[in-house]
Amino acid sequence: MRKNIVLCGFMGSGKSTIGRLLSEKMGMRFIDTDTYIEQKEGMTISEIFAQKGEEYFRELELKVCKELSGLRATVISTGGGTLLKDANVKELKKSGMVFLLNVSSNTVLQRLKNDTSRPLLQRDDKEKAVKMMLSQRIPLYNRAADYVIDAEESPRKVCIQVMNLYNSRQ
Repeated sequence: MRKNIVLCGFMGSGKSTIGRLLSEKMGMRFIDTDTYIEQKEGMTISEIFAQKGEEYFRELELKVCKELSGLRATVISTGGGTLLKDANVKELKKSGMVFLLNVSSNTVLQRLKNDTSRPLLQRDDKEKAVKMMLSQRIPLYNRAADYVIDAEESPRKVCIQVMNLYNSRQ
């Protein structure tokens, strides 16, 4: 049975875009954990954060990771905070190879400049917040990742890099 491809990284790193591309090219199912949670809860991530809090959302993430670890041949795009928790990493690694899509803070800010859907970026000092969160998260992402991919490239190039590594390690 083919392993899952688990994409992790900071918001705006291209996890969803590259995940869809990978699933298309490899004939694998695609699941975005944030979208999956929104569908299960019947509300957006922003609404979950506002109404039930970040802790509740993080518990949902763990449940979803446990559920998805039972799948095979699936591309899983994780939320930016999902793999900060060791329990989530452990679950997803049971059946998947973890690829970190690495981007700079400038790239994140450029890609998300008009995005209003991310609760952690709804503030005036976005640049400072992104740099601070990235510096805290990068070591945890690196620890979780089996492979680190430079995601500053085009989605097509990043997709090819992930496919090549995945296929050479299956």
